[in-house]
Amino acid sequence: MKYNHKARILSISGFVVATLCSTVPVSAVAEVKFGALYPLSGGLALLGEESYRGLELAVEQVNKDGGVQGEAVVLETGDAVDNNQAIGEARRLIAREDVKAIFGTYSSSRSLAASQVAEMSKVPFFELGAVADDVTDRGLSYVFRTNPTAYHMAKTSIDMLVDGIAPELDVEPSELRIGIIHEDSNYGTSVAGHQRTFAEERGLNVVMEEHYPASSVDMSSIVLALQSAQADVVLQTSYQDDSVLFLRQSNERNYRPKAIIGGGGGYSMKPTAEAVGFDVIEGVYDADFTQFNINPDFAPGIEEFVASYEAKYQEAPRSGHSLINYAGALGLLRAMDQGSGFSAEEIKEAVLTMDVPVGGTAAGIGIKMGENQQNERARMMGMQWQNGELVTVYPEAASVSDIIVSQE
Repeated sequence: MKYNHKARILSISGFVVATLCSTVPVSAVAEVKFGALYPLSGGLALLGEESYRGLELAVEQVNKDGGVQGEAVVLETGDAVDNNQAIGEARRLIAREDVKAIFGTYSSSRSLAASQVAEMSKVPFFELGAVADDVTDRGLSYVFRTNPTAYHMAKTSIDMLVDGIAPELDVEPSELRIGIIHEDSNYGTSVAGHQRTFAEERGLNVVMEEHYPASSVDMSSIVLALQSAQADVVLQTSYQDDSVLFLRQSNERNYRPKAIIGGGGGYSMKPTAEAVGFDVIEGVYDADFTQFNINPDFAPGIEEFVASYEAKYQEAPRSGHSLINYAGALGLLRAMDQGSGFSAEEIKEAVLTMDVPVGGTAAGIGIKMGENQQNERARMMGMQWQNGELVTVYPEAASVSDIIVSQE
């Protein structure tokens, strides 16, 4: 079979993003354009780009298979560097580029801003990575989310603590003193709120809660407050920079809780481990999207995804954000391929018929739109940094290693 090769390149703040470099069968001669809206520059660029890579790989896979309804998918990229830019780029993608839907966005605050624009324009908005409750709790008609949410992140962190970590520590969960810290956007606030609820339901003792701006340059006062409260478990919901800052300053002040459980991309990234030192992050936990050290029986297709990622980007995946975006986008594009057109109503009808079972994607999640068009078959996993690698330790069916606790 002969192939056409298409490439669109966008240069953003010193790095180049390939918005589509896909092998497309000649039979897919027409094109359908979708928006790809992520923070590709600024403070959230690292995970924004990682998330975008997952969408890009899904598009390439679909195009190799003949496109969507026989048309080659072309991604028009927007840079959601902040909320205002997210709004402006969403407007541009819809009005100027005439995209049929928008995929994004990783950041909850950016997603909330951009999806409102899409809703007003009656353009489907597919959230693949933002977790704040409000993304799908606003009763909007054209906003869909495939990834797990703040609820799932909080529940996984508390369940892993009670059912996994506490028994390994040989301590009753109620005896542990819990400190909750979080960045203060919709994202961190949503997760922390659910953590309080689940902690109360399971009889845990929360001794402190503190929020802070993600742009903070000093968290020493929070570390001191945790020490003063004698918190021996810390739950932090964070982005990358504030994850690095907290781990560094905790280490500098010799603060050694029995468990640090991160929630969010900062704790799942190799660059975070490299920034703080693998000795510092050793033993730290993460409740997050599916990562790559996972039982492949629980996430069929994971090995093929990693191989495709490494072949295209010449490096290993940097976090599970690429994987969760890939799984969601691939499911949505395949659903649209079974549809009858690209109007908003035709796309919505196709997406609402999705019925992918749990274990039917490389991320281990299923996909079926439930209340508020939130994927009711999404889930998160529990991981731990062990010997320089982030490995899945919870639940047991997905694990590739046992939980290891410090004997200090």
